[in-house]
Amino acid sequence: MNGLMVNGRVKVAGVTFYTRNGKTIVRSAHSNQPKRRTRAQFDVRQRMRHTVDLWKLLKWADPVFTNGKNPYGGFATLAKQLPVVYMPSRGAMAEATFVMPGMPVCAGPLPTINQRLADVDGRPALVTDLVANDLKACPRLRLFTLTQAIEIGRPTMRPTVRDVALEELCEVDGHYALVGDEFADTMKGWALVRFDADKSADGTVRCSTQTVVTRCTYYKAYTTEDAFEKAVETFGGLTE
Repeated sequence: MNGLMVNGRVKVAGVTFYTRNGKTIVRSAHSNQPKRRTRAQFDVRQRMRHTVDLWKLLKWADPVFTNGKNPYGGFATLAKQLPVVYMPSRGAMAEATFVMPGMPVCAGPLPTINQRLADVDGRPALVTDLVANDLKACPRLRLFTLTQAIEIGRPTMRPTVRDVALEELCEVDGHYALVGDEFADTMKGWALVRFDADKSADGTVRCSTQTVVTRCTYYKAYTTEDAFEKAVETFGGLTE
């Protein structure tokens, strides 16, 4: 060990070298403790995997999350409410992503827009609780659209976002809605988000907290006990 300077940890030939209190310590790089994988732990890990993969795609649509130390942290906090989807340990399906009801797309201090899918005069629509005064106070709206694509046999959530002009809104019983055939699509989900027209004094963007509404149920096939058992098998089973 003479002349060896260790800054941090180094793993070589099954041993780990690291420095503590000025002394170089050598320990085995392998733990003799059995790997624990209970049902609860497996669910937590599966949810986290899906959350990470969702964020990798959602972030390209410029979502805003001010409810955490960073945007991903804010998204992950709210995504804990989503159902667990079970994916294998490797292969194309290991990184599958799904459109799910309740998936967060933005989180901020502005009032949440309550919204639902319905029919308006026989046409599909995204109906909100917005009234005229809401539009005067916060005239900027953005529509997040999540599409459940199937790419080379793998389910993939693809997000897009666009600004919504006030002229696109239709008044329905004193509230506003977006009406169009797209809102009948069972492989898509939507979230209408309100934004301040300008950034706040500290430079942050203020928005409402919104989650997805959708008719898409494609994800449900991957939340079953059968899907769970198939996924567990690829990880080597559970432990007591």
